Amino acid sequence: MISTTLRNQIQKHYQKTFQQKKFIPGVTPVPVSGKVFDEEELLRGVEAVLDGWWTEGRFAQAFEKELRNYLGVKYVSLVNSGSSANLIALTALTSPAFGDKALKPGDEVITVATGFPTTLNPILQNGCTAVLLDNDIVTKNVNPKDLKKAITKKTKAVMMAHTLGNLMPINEILALVQKHNLWFIEDCCDALGSEYKGKLAGTFGQIATFSFYPAHQITMGEGGAVVTNNPLIHRAIRQFRDWGRDCWCDTGKDNTCGMRFKWKLGELPYGYDHKYIYSQVGYNLKLTDMQAAIGLAQLKKLPGFIKTRRKNFNMLLTSLREVKEAKKYLIFPQALPGTNPSWFGFPIVVADGAPFTKLELVQYLEDHKIATRSIFAGNLARHPAYLRHPHVRKAGILVHSDKLMNDGFWIGVYPGVTPEMIAYMTQTITSFLQQAS
Repeated sequence: MISTTLRNQIQKHYQKTFQQKKFIPGVTPVPVSGKVFDEEELLRGVEAVLDGWWTEGRFAQAFEKELRNYLGVKYVSLVNSGSSANLIALTALTSPAFGDKALKPGDEVITVATGFPTTLNPILQNGCTAVLLDNDIVTKNVNPKDLKKAITKKTKAVMMAHTLGNLMPINEILALVQKHNLWFIEDCCDALGSEYKGKLAGTFGQIATFSFYPAHQITMGEGGAVVTNNPLIHRAIRQFRDWGRDCWCDTGKDNTCGMRFKWKLGELPYGYDHKYIYSQVGYNLKLTDMQAAIGLAQLKKLPGFIKTRRKNFNMLLTSLREVKEAKKYLIFPQALPGTNPSWFGFPIVVADGAPFTKLELVQYLEDHKIATRSIFAGNLARHPAYLRHPHVRKAGILVHSDKLMNDGFWIGVYPGVTPEMIAYMTQTITSFLQQAS
């Protein structure tokens, strides 16, 4: 426990160091993302340090329990990043425990071209073939018709992200994966809190992943999670996350199975220490208790964070729709019926025939202290790493992904964006459009 004196010192430090300054339009930067916190995160982090444990411990266990309760899932495994979460999620399905359904080199895994590399990379790192589908211009997600056409006898899994928090067409995807008996990995790294008909993102696939990098809905600095309702998948996740060992003891625990020196596995001698028997070719991707402690404080703020993201998104959309030049030259984002996104950002696409380029608009915003970001990789197939990769296959010409690459970007709606910033962003975009028209 933290003493009253230390608690007061930490609170004073927070107020002195991190107190929000008054927004000055054109002078104060408007970030696309960032962490929003108060003294509680500092107190939790210091408390974990003072425990002296530091690796995964009581705070990690508490966070896993809270996230399980929030999502309504059975199993949560914390990892050191969202990228590691994706790696573990896909790799877990290569376990021999799944028999003929286990992913093997050469199997096809379907994903989309406009995404983040760490959704694609685990497919390639496990020797599978990544089949890249086009993205819809408006939703930025997959078109179900394209997914249906891409499924072949070699297809074993679908692994896609809810782009910028906007939910993909869940019903259609679930119908296809169930019809063809496919794995479905739901990349929710940008979508914590997004809903479809009242059910949270991360509860539709056999596995889902989350990221707690500072840009996301909550943060631990670094960190991520892999979730599932399947006990066999959960065991595989833990094995690959924890060095590949067969043992399922938590960190610092011994003999959970009650048979620590009674196993006979592989060609090892009878009684070889179960804590040092390896049944998978795994990694060590656990996080620290300090990260989990910070995450616990963030998790309490999640409902408010989501509410603010939605509010900021709707304010921007409503304001820009009132600008005639914006309606003419910009393509606005749209959520599918029945969905309620926890928006990661506000995507904008410059329409064909506009009297200006994306680069000109982006440069104008940046010059006026409004940060922008590309819509992730734009089109992954165009990047040097994947351009001639033998295990990357394009399903069609990816015309919409090229459009998003050439003409799409996004601006921030995270909880640190204030109404004054929203008004300034709208005013700045309007000024550019009127000058360019």
